[in-house]
Amino acid sequence: MRLKLVPEGTSFDFFKRWKLWLGISALMVVIGFASFALQGLNFGIDFRGGTTIRTEAEQDLDIGTYRDAIAPLGLGDITITEVFDPTFDDDQHVAMIRIEAQQDGEALSSQVIADVQAVLDEVAPGIKFISVESVGPKVSGELVQTAVLAVALAIGAVLIYIWLRFEWQFALGAVAALVHDVILTIGVFSELQIKFDLAIIAALLTIVGYSLNDTVVVFDRVRENLRRYKQKPLSEVLNISINETLSRTVMTSVTTLLALISLYVLGGDVIRGFVFAMIWGVVIGTYSSIFVASTILLWLGVKRDWSKPDNTTGNQFAKIDA
Repeated sequence: MRLKLVPEGTSFDFFKRWKLWLGISALMVVIGFASFALQGLNFGIDFRGGTTIRTEAEQDLDIGTYRDAIAPLGLGDITITEVFDPTFDDDQHVAMIRIEAQQDGEALSSQVIADVQAVLDEVAPGIKFISVESVGPKVSGELVQTAVLAVALAIGAVLIYIWLRFEWQFALGAVAALVHDVILTIGVFSELQIKFDLAIIAALLTIVGYSLNDTVVVFDRVRENLRRYKQKPLSEVLNISINETLSRTVMTSVTTLLALISLYVLGGDVIRGFVFAMIWGVVIGTYSSIFVASTILLWLGVKRDWSKPDNTTGNQFAKIDA
């Protein structure tokens, strides 16, 4: 017996309450903007600058023990990751310790670095500091600009791709959904003050791809059904298309969420922010592909594949309540 999260032959009317869905989306976007404007993002070391220390010890590396040893020094945000390399010996345990820039300077002083090595030497005797590197605010500012440019270019490329593959109405609907997802993701990170670093930028770009995949699946079926049901109003064609792809959409989202939730619970602090962004992105991306992209397409209308003029193009909202 096959597992079915969505029964076959569903006939949900996704546009019956389109004003409610768009209203919820608009409200969340406004809240996200307001939160970003009032309190901004809790930037991580990547964007604020700091010092990276590469350590090597013979003892097994325990990230929690390292963190507890450094915490009493009061150095602020600290990120510790273990470095894996197949060329390492069995007694070669390497870690990367990243400490945020201090208020009185861009880099840690030699005395502070010595203090860090001293406390770590208590939990890992003989620990060595292989390298110590600092990232100043200028480099961090460049990273912020590069990250914003990367997300903007990705969305622009999507606009061109959908425009060429479908029509401009499809492209605007898809891009509206992507912008919606990115803004809400940034908004929730601002509202909850979760650390925002380069890993979250990677998550944003992944969310763009995931949301686009869902949207293209729906739009492909819409294009097929526009040729098949030439006399049906666009709202009905969209409903048919979304219902036909609903099982695939839900199954993909649920299986992805199962893996992500496992990572969130068991993956540790290092990847928790990235995984949270992915979980939020999967949920909001699935929502936007149905209730944002398709609703924008319905509002804009789309050209049919026959020459006889009719009233199926243009604004379709007048037919929704009928």
